[in-house]
Formats: sequence, structure tokens, C-alpha cells
Amino acid sequence: MNVWAALAGGFVGTVLLTTAMRMANELKLTRTDLPFLLGTIFTDDRSLAKAIGYLIHFVNGLVFALLYVAVFAAIGYASWWLGALFGLLHGLFAATAIVTVLLPLVHPRMGTPYTSAPKAAQLETPGFLMLNYGLSTPVVMLIAHVAYGAIIGVFVQLAE
Repeated sequence: MNVWAALAGGFVGTVLLTTAMRMANELKLTRTDLPFLLGTIFTDDRSLAKAIGYLIHFVNGLVFALLYVAVFAAIGYASWWLGALFGLLHGLFAATAIVTVLLPLVHPRMGTPYTSAPKAAQLETPGFLMLNYGLSTPVVMLIAHVAYGAIIGVFVQLAE
């Protein structure tokens, strides 16, 4: 399996995923801004937070592409549909565990179910499947992650 193809697919897939999520935000389909959520872990400066968040999101996109290619290599097969399946699993894991449970635990500016009134958070907790950011948020996020995975699958398959 070709690691460079996976990284190229991860880059293209992350551009598509990030663009889709940004468009959905602008079209009022979701209030999710993943780069902003990531960046505000490190700073409360909103502009700097977005810049840091985009960098982190792109690095994460490349790291996940390497995980995808490792699984492709382990099973000896890569395709768009298998990548799409990995993307679906990745999106579900992100929406149910990473952003819903883990991010509020480590994020210094995000509320949790345990945040009290005297200690007001600057960011709302995403909630299960990130539904606190809009009813269509899980759908948009899952579609974007499926596309991300499919792109990586195509890049790796074509490089074989």
C-alpha cells in the first residue's frame, strides 16, 4: 500500500470535508465549526483559534489517512467503498466519542454536563452526535466523513 497516495488522499479528503462542513455552517445546516472548536483548546483569541484549528484539523486528516492505509495494508485491499465504510465508522466515532465525550473533558473553554452556573463555559458542549449544534449536524458530518474515506480509498487503490 502506498503511504504517499494515502497522504495525498488524506489532504484532498480533508479539504473536501472541511469545505463541506464550512458550507453547511454558512447555509445554517449546522453550527459546528470544527477548526474553531479545536483551536479554542489553545487560545481564546477567536481569529488565532481558527488558524490553529485549521492546522490541527489538517494534521488530523493526514494522521487518519495513515490509519486508513494501515488497515488497507493489513487486509490487503483498498477501494472507494471500503474507504467510505471507514469514513462512516470514523465519523460515528468522532460524533459519539471524540467530540461528544473526550473533547469536553479536555477543552478548557467548553461546557460539560457537569458545568455549574458559577463556572460558565465559553463554548456549548456538542452533545450526543453533536445535536446541540443542529439537527442536521450528524448527517452533514457523516456524509463529509464518508466522502473523506472514499477519497482515500480511491487514491490508495489507484496507486496499487
